[in-house]
Amino acid sequence: MTNHKAKGPYEKFIKRPIDFLLALVGLIVLSPVIIITAILVRVKLGSPVLFRQPRPGRNEKVFNLYKFRTMTDEKDADGNLLPDEVRLTGFGKKLRSTSIDELPELINIIRGDMAIVGPRPLLVRYLPRYNEHQKRRHEVRPGFTGLAQVNGRNSISWEEKFDWDVKYVDNITFLGDLKILFATVGVVLGHKGISSGTSATMEEFMGSEPQDGK
Repeated sequence: MTNHKAKGPYEKFIKRPIDFLLALVGLIVLSPVIIITAILVRVKLGSPVLFRQPRPGRNEKVFNLYKFRTMTDEKDADGNLLPDEVRLTGFGKKLRSTSIDELPELINIIRGDMAIVGPRPLLVRYLPRYNEHQKRRHEVRPGFTGLAQVNGRNSISWEEKFDWDVKYVDNITFLGDLKILFATVGVVLGHKGISSGTSATMEEFMGSEPQDGK
């Protein structure tokens, strides 16, 4: 993996403190929403309330991502989990469409696992499937939101997502982060790109063929 070098004072010295302070304030201000959501998840979906899953972060270092649970644990006769579209309840869909399910990630930001803006943290099993170009998304901390999320979210292909991610890695600025945050509000309020064209969430990434040196 390329050794990423911060290009300016914002990325070097300011971005992380701002992330910490905003996440801390957000956790305090949104605590009523978080508490009420936790109670509703417990009543409607049962325990555990929080979904915890290993995800690769900066330099592919694995951490535990926290989100509110949105699916049931329904299994077939052989004990295998049913498809996402079956286990994803109406309540879970509302949590996802409003991004409320992602509020526990504020804890990850405070801990330093994540940033407010950056490439979204994906599954650990995807790591060997990335080509050299796509691997560059792990040169920085993953984010609560990012360029891919405001440019199609789950309605665009994996390859397009990763291109947006790498573009962000190469162009981290305060103004750019601010624009992404404002754009995220519009995406969430407009319920845009929540699902792909063929799945309730997003199809699994199986890898890409190297193209044009990527």
